Amino acid sequence: MSAPTLAVFKLASCDGCQLTLLDCEDELLTLAGRVRIAHFLEASSAVEPGPYDLGLVEGSVTTPDDARRIREIRAQCRVLVTIGACATAGGIQALRDFADVEEFRRTVYARPEYVETLATSTPVSAHVDVDFELRGCPIDRGQLLEVVTAFLAGRRPDVPNHSVCFACKRRGTVCVTVAHGTPCLGPVTHAGCGAICPAFGRGCYGCFGPSGSVNLPALIPLLRRDGLDERDVRRLLRTFNATAFDPPGRDTGADATDEEVRP
Repeated sequence: MSAPTLAVFKLASCDGCQLTLLDCEDELLTLAGRVRIAHFLEASSAVEPGPYDLGLVEGSVTTPDDARRIREIRAQCRVLVTIGACATAGGIQALRDFADVEEFRRTVYARPEYVETLATSTPVSAHVDVDFELRGCPIDRGQLLEVVTAFLAGRRPDVPNHSVCFACKRRGTVCVTVAHGTPCLGPVTHAGCGAICPAFGRGCYGCFGPSGSVNLPALIPLLRRDGLDERDVRRLLRTFNATAFDPPGRDTGADATDEEVRP
């Protein structure tokens, strides 16, 4: 019986999440003995044709070609997993969703007619069905290995959906908001990074996107109490997972309803 095939694809992204797979090093050698890496251009130019048993996709859909490619990738993969903030939430490039992309194109490029782009940067799940989403900017290597291992074992990945606050408590980190009045997105951010920023006295920036239970109306008054005005709040929300925390056209004011701000 042949080993299951693994394919790794890239759309609009920085390649950081693919590099996380390469950074697995010793684990990658063990993994290579259990699966056949059939398509992974970041690691090898050797490509086997599909279909593939497991597909990992990094990057958001930002061009017409991306939209076409992701449909082809979905058709080739029995199980499709999106990895990273770009693939799961549109990434930092989704800041275009709050602006006039045509104006950007005219301003930045001498010949804008040669630049093909979409007005928005959207997650893969907005275009095709996805079997699992792995958050992070970049993703956590331990969680990535868990996803691939779970696939090999025929079970659902055991990736927690709680917030960074839970991770802070597990590592014994004093709450930066309570102790120092530091603005922090930890209460609404998906755990996975190990609560690195709070461990060094900095507020969470939301790299892993919204957690399973997001209550922005409760958090935003705390951010304002700790010195952020409305502009600062929006800038904090509009980073790695811009449209997941602060969807275009939604109000993130303290008086907004839960329905208005929930991703």
